[in-house]
Amino acid sequence: MSVGSDRHFLYPAVQSPSFSETAYTGTDPDALSEILSSSASPIKVAAQANASIAYRCNFVSAGNLSIADCAYEGAISLRREAPTSKVIIFLPVEGDAVFDAGQEPIHSGPGRGTILGAGRATGARLLGPRRHLGLFVDQERINRHLTHMFERTITGDADFHPHIGLTAGPGLLLQQLVTNLYRGLGGGGMLRESPLAVSALCDATVYLLLEAFPHRYSNDLTLPAPAPTPRHVKWAIDFMHAHIAEPISLSEIATAAKVSIRTLQQGFRQFRNTTPIAYLHEIRMAAAHRDLLESGAKQAVADIALRWGFTHLGRFAAEYRKRFSQLPSQTLKR
Repeated sequence: MSVGSDRHFLYPAVQSPSFSETAYTGTDPDALSEILSSSASPIKVAAQANASIAYRCNFVSAGNLSIADCAYEGAISLRREAPTSKVIIFLPVEGDAVFDAGQEPIHSGPGRGTILGAGRATGARLLGPRRHLGLFVDQERINRHLTHMFERTITGDADFHPHIGLTAGPGLLLQQLVTNLYRGLGGGGMLRESPLAVSALCDATVYLLLEAFPHRYSNDLTLPAPAPTPRHVKWAIDFMHAHIAEPISLSEIATAAKVSIRTLQQGFRQFRNTTPIAYLHEIRMAAAHRDLLESGAKQAVADIALRWGFTHLGRFAAEYRKRFSQLPSQTLKR
């Protein structure tokens, strides 16, 4: 992986996404468990009252954004056994569902969409016949867009309000956008012939979520834009990205930015809401995360950690789990 790719942590770039498509049908709850699970976040499916069930699930993916068209028959319960790193949006077509994602259950039906933040959903009950579109977006992608919008580092859960009205306004637009993306990508759709258009539509979907639906940063987005980032902070950021895998010091960063250490620290506090060293640590952690995702178990966790300057593997694993809600080894197995 090239050093230049780490700039994507701050500045979302148009990339050619990789496409995939899978389809499943069946009646076995255990098989459905495997279909809906990931290695980091397994899901256990059961038929309520031992009644018969049936399902049809089609998935299309474009990079780190996926869409599912799923239909279910019968009463089905689902239990998520470990947190997921994805924000999940359900857009019902027919039937009812109840999601467990906090103190109060969240009811979902036609005209009422649901946003479940990363790590929030613990279970669900589907009352078939039920059909919905599901949009799955990595929390990291959402944070990259927020970082770009605020010009400061954003981490953690965006904490979306869970309810979406789908009959008018932004909710209807979101449903139409996701439906068109699914149709354009599925079955060898024509959108696959235009990866730049797909990237732009995926970005538009994320920006629509951030600008039109309430979340932790909604109020901040309504405030006047902050003053432009000063040159010395930009120079420091450029220097960090250019030497991300090298053992650079705070003094070297300040020298590259042509300011004193104190001025550099003040600039990062004001314009990035962090410190220079914490910022460097964050972009290295993001780089390690991308390497773990892309290596396909071809490299050891220790090798990837050391490549990005993490010499204490136990501390790296603990910080990684806090940042991405899973261990490095779990990411490597995906």
